[in-house]
Amino acid sequence: MPNTLSVVLITLNEAANLPRTLASVRWAQQIVVVDSGSTDATLQIARGAGARVFEQPWQGFGAQKNAAIAHAACDWVLSLDADEEVSPALAAEIKALLAGEPLFRAYRIPRLNHFLGRPLRHGGYWPDPKLRLFRRGAACFEERPVHETMQSDGPVGQLRHPLLHHCYPTLEDYIEHMNRYSTAGAAMLAAQGRAPRSLPAVCWSAFVNPAATFLYNYVFRLGFLDGSEGLLQHLNHSVYIHWKYVKAWRHAQNP
Repeated sequence: MPNTLSVVLITLNEAANLPRTLASVRWAQQIVVVDSGSTDATLQIARGAGARVFEQPWQGFGAQKNAAIAHAACDWVLSLDADEEVSPALAAEIKALLAGEPLFRAYRIPRLNHFLGRPLRHGGYWPDPKLRLFRRGAACFEERPVHETMQSDGPVGQLRHPLLHHCYPTLEDYIEHMNRYSTAGAAMLAAQGRAPRSLPAVCWSAFVNPAATFLYNYVFRLGFLDGSEGLLQHLNHSVYIHWKYVKAWRHAQNP
């Protein structure tokens, strides 16, 4: 008998993204949505697509995603973000994998990131493998404020076809994301005792590091091949690094 699949995701005001995401996994045996207080049509869209919807206050990215995983009832779990889409080729690959007996208990999936509607295939943004598919109980997310990663209890396999990430359709979306994530990242640096304190440390972290990151990704990792969208992405990513370390420095000065 084929393995069954639960798709799990967390939401907060994702009415613009959710129809596309849910349509790409309508073939799964179960869809779980954990929502943290949406005021738009997110809950209606999820229920209309047949998802099991749970509501709970925001716990942080890792904890919230683990809560969604805890509601999964099938043999295997696919964890998605609300702005991700399972490509038809990936859907076929997952179905074929679960029709038999997979060699691994967890799998990484290549992710194709889109910025202002353009897929980024250079500059370190591809293939961007993410551990997202796993046998229930075989993996979970680290409970970190931002940049949560998934940990598996054993060796991890690799799928071929991509997960599509429609992450930043507008510059306004990305700037808002940069502000939120740089604040959370700064708080995490401060909590870990890694916030810069001296003037030389601030200069290195908040100025030299962003400039070097831009040069490495845009020039040496060929980010310029992604056109104007690639230029804007790498410039803004460097600004994000600058904001994160300046905020961490200010946090250390005024705890």
